[in-house]
Amino acid sequence: MMIETNSSLKAFNTFSIDAKTKTLFHFKNMTQLSELLTVVKAVRSENRPVLILGAGSNILFCEDFSGLVIRVELTGVDIIASENSYLLQVAAGENWHQLVTHCIDNGIDGLENLALIPGVVGAAPIQNIGAYGSEFKDFCESVDYIDLQTGECLNLSAAQCLFAYRDSIFKSKTMENALITKVTLKLPRKWQANSRYALSKSAESGLEITAQTIYDAICQTRNDKLPDPEQYGNAGSFFKNPVVNQKKAAQLLKAYPKMPHYPQADGQVKLAAGWLIEQANLKGKTIGGAAVHQQQALVLINQNNASAADIFQLAEFVRITVKDKFKVSLEPEVRFIGCQGETNLTEVLNDVRA
Repeated sequence: MMIETNSSLKAFNTFSIDAKTKTLFHFKNMTQLSELLTVVKAVRSENRPVLILGAGSNILFCEDFSGLVIRVELTGVDIIASENSYLLQVAAGENWHQLVTHCIDNGIDGLENLALIPGVVGAAPIQNIGAYGSEFKDFCESVDYIDLQTGECLNLSAAQCLFAYRDSIFKSKTMENALITKVTLKLPRKWQANSRYALSKSAESGLEITAQTIYDAICQTRNDKLPDPEQYGNAGSFFKNPVVNQKKAAQLLKAYPKMPHYPQADGQVKLAAGWLIEQANLKGKTIGGAAVHQQQALVLINQNNASAADIFQLAEFVRITVKDKFKVSLEPEVRFIGCQGETNLTEVLNDVRA
């Protein structure tokens, strides 16, 4: 069914929060565009919000959604091979990890560091997903999208996407009407390894270092450390890794010489949010049905029928505890969605504390 009313969103968010939306549109192919635009116009004429949803792997629904949820379910992968590279044109609704696996299985290497990142392809440029030294921007050629306000089908080059750490132009106010339909990736045929962690894992096991062995090492690590959303609802990494100036990094390293830290090109230093949370003794901390995961402190889980309030109160507790101990502020990766659209996390948490 293409359009549903008063529909549950529990199956469409990895936290498994049982919120409902007044209208749900399953956007499966471009032939539906005219009807989709008509529905968007009607919803907005009633001053109700519109939310574009992929796999729901980076979302927390605070309450029922009063407007229209567009679930992007576009599929299709076209691969064009040339002498020096592969060009991948991938529909926004394709599962990201399945794309990575398909490439590795077919000798198209380069995406292995990004294995097992949850979500769909269309969400990858918004967040500029990344792991183990690689980011989406490293492979992006362009992004196609629909402007839901005008109905135009448009394209942005990688440079125009303004990619940054867990950020892109798609998070800006000017792009709030952008529904991503397709991404184009470029992978060089001449492969080079790019993962210090996975390289060391491969060396330890005595295996030849290939894209496949790196892929296998990363999948094993993620499976060992990260909870299965089918068992415990979660959104993967809840907080971004904070970036601090050199003076602050030096102060922390003096107190904690073994603290993981990663110098950046601009002179700042990235810290490991998971390490900070763990050092604050927060592994296993619970509020209501929400908990800090025992194996990976960067992940908050729906351990026992947690409410959205449980999860964001736990997030606030983690944020305050880390701030008090290290004087470092954690910023969430997760988007908090309320009945009037997207809600700023700080505002929500301040409301809860009040």
